[in-house]
Amino acid sequence: MKQVEITPEVIAEHGLTNEEYEYILSIMGRTPTIVELGIFSVMWSEHASYKNSVKLLKTLPKDGPYMLAKAGDENAGVVDIGDGLAICFKIESHNHPSALEPYHGAATGVGGILRDIFTMGARPIAALNSLRFGIPDNFDTRYLIREAVHGISYYGNSFGVPTVGGEIYFEPCYDGNPLVNAMAVGLVKHDKIARSAAKGVGNLVVYVGAKTGRDGIHGTTFASVEISDESAQMRSAIQVGDPFYQKLLLEATLEVINAGLVVGIQDMGAAGLTCSSSEMAGKGEVGIEMHTDRVPQRETGMTPYEIMLSESQERMLVIVEPKDFPALEAVFHKWDLEAVVVGEVIEEPVLRIVHDGVVEAEIPPEYLILGGKAPVYTRETQEPEYFQRLKNAVIPKADNSRDPGQELLAMLAHHNLCSRAKVYQQYDHMVQIGTVVEPGSDAAVVAIKGTDKAIALCTDCNGRYCYLDPYEGTRAAVAESALNVAATGAKPLAISNCLNFGNPYKPEIYWGFSQAIKGMGDACRALDTPVTGGNVSLYNENPESAVYPTPVIGMLGLLEDMELALTQFFKDEGDLIMLIGNLPEDLGASQYLEFRHGMVAGRVPKLDIDAHKRLLELLQKLSSQKLLKSAHDVSDGGLGVALAECLFGNTDLGAKVSLPASDDPLLSLFGEVQSTVIISLKPSDLEAVTQLVQQSGLEYWLLGEVTCDGTLSIRDTLKLSTRELYATWKDALQLK
Repeated sequence: MKQVEITPEVIAEHGLTNEEYEYILSIMGRTPTIVELGIFSVMWSEHASYKNSVKLLKTLPKDGPYMLAKAGDENAGVVDIGDGLAICFKIESHNHPSALEPYHGAATGVGGILRDIFTMGARPIAALNSLRFGIPDNFDTRYLIREAVHGISYYGNSFGVPTVGGEIYFEPCYDGNPLVNAMAVGLVKHDKIARSAAKGVGNLVVYVGAKTGRDGIHGTTFASVEISDESAQMRSAIQVGDPFYQKLLLEATLEVINAGLVVGIQDMGAAGLTCSSSEMAGKGEVGIEMHTDRVPQRETGMTPYEIMLSESQERMLVIVEPKDFPALEAVFHKWDLEAVVVGEVIEEPVLRIVHDGVVEAEIPPEYLILGGKAPVYTRETQEPEYFQRLKNAVIPKADNSRDPGQELLAMLAHHNLCSRAKVYQQYDHMVQIGTVVEPGSDAAVVAIKGTDKAIALCTDCNGRYCYLDPYEGTRAAVAESALNVAATGAKPLAISNCLNFGNPYKPEIYWGFSQAIKGMGDACRALDTPVTGGNVSLYNENPESAVYPTPVIGMLGLLEDMELALTQFFKDEGDLIMLIGNLPEDLGASQYLEFRHGMVAGRVPKLDIDAHKRLLELLQKLSSQKLLKSAHDVSDGGLGVALAECLFGNTDLGAKVSLPASDDPLLSLFGEVQSTVIISLKPSDLEAVTQLVQQSGLEYWLLGEVTCDGTLSIRDTLKLSTRELYATWKDALQLK
């Protein structure tokens, strides 16, 4: 092995602490080679090892009657939907790359999460995203937004997967550190689920897909530091993807999995060959010997260090029995893809890297992998100074001298409440012709072809709530995602998460992270929606501040009959409008408080999780008995915004309603609540609906009815044209 001098500067450049380097010396019993140091560096980075988060993640509920793979066991979660079919889904971040190269950063985020899905034998049937940016009032921010959205749309549209849902929010704290979270969903038969563990001494290690280049080297390390002028120089850590090439890789991969030619398979995502080889060996409790000089390369003179750490896109590592290699090779060559034997499975539990006959690295994989003997930390926690101060702040009362109609128009034009159509219309949401409910409603609904079933999907997180109270805010994120899915008539089954936080070495940040994990666990246990897996993204800070704690929840729900899928939009004149749930107590934590008073303060709206579960069950029951015409979650912006949104499916319709608490109209319109929905129903079904609502023990109010006069009329409060409301909402977001 070639030895090099490992100086303190070299250690720091690799993102390792002095204590971690001492641990490496004790593991190896010698000075590591530069290749070994690089391997430890990427595998012990936060992005790969979760060293500052894994202890807390282990407290999340991972078991449930629908689970076919536990969180962390495979590339993505797998959930049984009956009839021998399963849904494979996961959400991950690509935040730091998107901050510096928003087009390629966002595009490769989509590409990477899609590979996680089809690596398991699942054909991708849907994609979603969750995006956060600074306020879109300057050129730089609008540039980031446009390019990130362009990257998402280019990759998804070219690959041929419908982007069916998501969310996008704007807050000053995301300025310079946007959040780009991508979610992918696939369909797989139970008996075709592919696993990632390496098995069988003597089996071949086969490299498939695109050639390896120098793009993406140390991308995992880059994702595990704060964004700064210094880290911005690491632009080579940002990968470039090719969706058309990945489409070929998808078809070849599914073909060899379905033909039974694969023992184990792993995507080369974060940390590339290093991560895939060490994780496959570690999970299978075997060793792998790999020859980097055999790896297909698109650049000349690449070193073993560069080859092992490259994060070039559209690549896989496959374990194959020797007898099956000719058949596998033939499939990949048919699709014009590389398939090269680069090593073999060995009995000795070691990851051995050989280049031109020289051993460049030899590390026991158990010291590299998540759940093994890689470093694990519990950081110091400290409640932030602002927490009690903002929670107990005096919240101003609504100024009822203001015109409620003008206030509603202003709220509908707010950048966090207005139409996102200018974003999602860039995505192809109808490719594969399975989309039953398109973007723009509470949750997307996608048909499961060949069955009557459909799945409901959404991403949710109110970062403002999580900033004010990370425990309650994360509970609210889980609850809202479940309610959005239930509003389609679906049963919430499970979640994936993407946990976006600042620097874990700062006690206030780690306190928020630990509180969020506790809130997520408590909510998921109460709602029977186990955590299938996900992603932790830390160090999301610009030079000024950290982002809001943003634990994005990706929720999966199931409809047994796709014909019963609901949207949020009122349907017919004469339908009755009912509110089920709660009324606001004050303007605390609301978007209106921030908009009109410039305050982010107050208590997060109270969540009664037992009542919330009853509401979810009620919606499923009402839907299954065909008693609902529409259902819409009342959330950000309050009842006034939600009522207007119910009209935007047909601007010829209107609504004539009364407020439950008409003595305080602005609070009633813009105060925020949990566990509350607007439903519409036929008058002939009122008795049946009322009986089921009363049996649930939930509060309800009959607000009024749908009209055909194209006017939203709230008695004694406001009267506005539906078309004016819609035009204000539709055109407000400016991205150019």
